[in-house]
Amino acid sequence: MSYRIGVDVGGTFTDVLLIESGTSKLTAAKVPSTPKDLTSGVMAGITKACQEAGITPSEVTHVLHGTTVATNAVLTGGGARVGLIVTKGFRDVLQIARSHVPGDYGAWVVYKKSDPMAPAELTFEVDERVTAHGEVLRPLDEDSVLAAARALRDKDIEALTICLINSYAYNGHERRVRELVADVLPSIPISISSEVVPEMQEYERTLTTVANSYVHPVVQHYIEDLERELKSTMSDVQLRILKSDGGLVGADRAANYPVNLLMSGPAGGVAGAVWVAEQAGYRDIITFDVGGTSTDVALVQDGKPQLRRETMIGDVSVRASSIDVRTVGAGGGSIASVPEVTKALRVGPQSAGAEPGPAAYGRGGTEPTVTDANVVLGALPTDTRLGGEMRLDRDAAVAAVSKIAEALDLSVEDAAAGIIDIVNENMYGALRLVSLEQGYDPKDFALVAFGGAGPLHANAIGKLLRSWPVIIPRSPGVLCAYGDVTTRVRQESSRTFVRQFATVDLGEVREVFTGLQALVRKALDSEGVPADQQQIAIEADIRYSGQSDAITVPVTMAELTPETIGEVRERFDQMHEHLNTFRMDTLDHEFLNLRAIGLSDPMTAAAEALPEGDGDPSGARVGEVDAYLERVWTRPTVYDRSRLRAGDRLVGPAIVQEMDSTTVILADHVGVVDRVGNIIINPQAREEATSA
Repeated sequence: MSYRIGVDVGGTFTDVLLIESGTSKLTAAKVPSTPKDLTSGVMAGITKACQEAGITPSEVTHVLHGTTVATNAVLTGGGARVGLIVTKGFRDVLQIARSHVPGDYGAWVVYKKSDPMAPAELTFEVDERVTAHGEVLRPLDEDSVLAAARALRDKDIEALTICLINSYAYNGHERRVRELVADVLPSIPISISSEVVPEMQEYERTLTTVANSYVHPVVQHYIEDLERELKSTMSDVQLRILKSDGGLVGADRAANYPVNLLMSGPAGGVAGAVWVAEQAGYRDIITFDVGGTSTDVALVQDGKPQLRRETMIGDVSVRASSIDVRTVGAGGGSIASVPEVTKALRVGPQSAGAEPGPAAYGRGGTEPTVTDANVVLGALPTDTRLGGEMRLDRDAAVAAVSKIAEALDLSVEDAAAGIIDIVNENMYGALRLVSLEQGYDPKDFALVAFGGAGPLHANAIGKLLRSWPVIIPRSPGVLCAYGDVTTRVRQESSRTFVRQFATVDLGEVREVFTGLQALVRKALDSEGVPADQQQIAIEADIRYSGQSDAITVPVTMAELTPETIGEVRERFDQMHEHLNTFRMDTLDHEFLNLRAIGLSDPMTAAAEALPEGDGDPSGARVGEVDAYLERVWTRPTVYDRSRLRAGDRLVGPAIVQEMDSTTVILADHVGVVDRVGNIIINPQAREEATSA
C-alpha cells in the first residue's frame, strides 16, 4: 500500500493530509507553524499524520506541497539582492514602470511606490539590439558584458536577472550573456527573461524575471532543505510544489522558476474546494478561505477556477498565470484597534500571526483579535481544542477585547460583535471583487467555506452575499492540503505572436501552436507523466486592434481555419461584452500571445461516505453554551462533528466543533449533513421549500 501527503503551511498552523492510494482513506493532522524554520513544522505534521494513520513515513511516495515562502519574501522584503543586466538605453525600465496607481479614488495622493527589487545601482547596460521581429540590428558587445559582470561581482549580489530588449523574439543574446556572466559569477543563480516569460511588453517581462531572481535563493534553500529532510525518512519520496495556477510542478523546476509560486498557498485551497464541491454536487462556487492573517476568495464556474495572466502580491504585478484569488487582510489573528484620531473601530490588516497569536491562545498575545472576539461571543466555546490540543483562555480574550469596549464605551460583548461585523464586511468586499465586479451574480453560486476561521463566519457571509447553500467540508482547516493531493501536474509554454485576424496566416498560427504543444509534452515527460495521461489545451490572448489589454480565449486547432476562425472571434466578443458590457464588432481582432497548456490526469481521491443517520443529530450533541450571536443572547446546541451521520439536520443556532475548525449555524438556518460529511447550510425557509 502506498500513500501520498498534502502539506499546506499557514501563518498559524501547518496542515497535513495523508491519503491511502488504494482506498482513498484520509488522515488529517494539524500542528503549529514554525516561522523561523518552516521545514521543522512540515516534518512534525508529516510525523503526526503517519502516527495517527498507523504507518511509517517510508510508505509515503509523494509529498505535494503548497507554500507561501515566495509570497512572504515579496511581502516582507526578504528576498535576494538582485543585479540586473539590460540593453543599452534601458537602465531605468523598473524606475519608469507604468503610470497605474493601485487603490481607490485619490490613491495617487498617498500612494508610495515600493522600491524596485533590482535597484538602479545594481543595473548595468550591455551593447546589443534586436528588433521586435527577432532580427539582430547590433551584435552583442561581449566586452560590455564582461565589464558588467565584473562590476556586479563587486556589488555582493545574490541573484542576477538578464532581460534584453525583444529577447522574446530572439534569445541568442540573452543566452550568450548568461554564459559569459556565469564564468565571472559561477555561484550566482541567473534568470533570463526569454525562459521565464518569453512575451512582449518590456516592463512586465523585466519585472517578472527580476521577481523570479528576488525569491530564487530563499525558495531554493527551502526546497533543498525540505527535500533533504524528506529523503532522510522517505528515501524514494517525490516532492512536488503547487503553483499559483493550481497545478503541480517538480521540486527542481519550482526552485528554478519560483515566480510561479507566488500564490501557491491560496491556489491549494481553491483546488480543494473544487474537489469538495463536486463531491457535494455543485460546480458553480465561490471559495471562502479564512486563515490566521488573511481571507482568500475565488470564483469557480462549471468546476473551473477563473485564471488570470498576472499575479498580484502587494503592489507588485508579475506576468505569471494564477488562479484569480483576491486577498484581504482579515483573518482570525487580525488585530482590532480604535485610532485616537478617528475614534472609529478598525480591524486588520495587522495580524497577531502565529507568535504570539491571539490573546486567547495563551502564548503572550495581548492585542484584541477576531479570534478573541469570537471567544468572547461564545462562538468559540472555551472547551474548543484548536488543532485538537490548544486550549482557549476566555479570561485573556475578555481582557484584550475590553480595550476596545473601553475606547468605544460599549459592553465587552457589543465590542466583540462590532469586531465581527467589521471583519465580515471586509471579507464581503473581497467576495464582491470576484463576483459582482466581474459580472457574476453571487446568488448563482454556492459558498464553500474553509480555513481555520472560515466556518465561523460563513453563515453570516452567506447572508450578506445571498449565496446559498453555504458548504462546510469535513476537516475545513486542512482543505488547502486536500487541494494539494487532488490536483494535477500543469505545464505551460507561450510565445508572443502579434497578428491581425484579417491578414494572419492561420497555417503559421497552427505551426506555432504545434511547437508549443511539443514543449509542454516534453515538460510533462520530464515530470514522469505517462503519455496516455497527458492532456493538452491551447489558448490565445486576443484584443481588438488598438487595445492595450487582451482577454485569454480558449481555442482548438479545428477552429484555426478561414472557415471557422469566426467562432474564435465570436467567443472573444462574448467574453469582452461580459467583462465590459459592450463589444466592438467594427474593429478587427488581433492575436497577442499564443499558449499551450499541458495537464496530467487528476489524482483520484474518493470522499469517504458517512454512515446513514435518521436525521436526528442528538447522538452528536455535547451540550449547550451561552452565546451572543447577531447581538442576541441565545443558547446554541454544541455538536461533535465526528459523531454526526449523513442526513442529520442541525437547526440553528448551533455550533459544530471538530479538530481543526468550528462551524456556527445562525438562528433561522439549518445545516444538513450530506452523504460525504459536508454540512450544507441554508436559510430555514429555503431548506424547507427545497425539501417539500
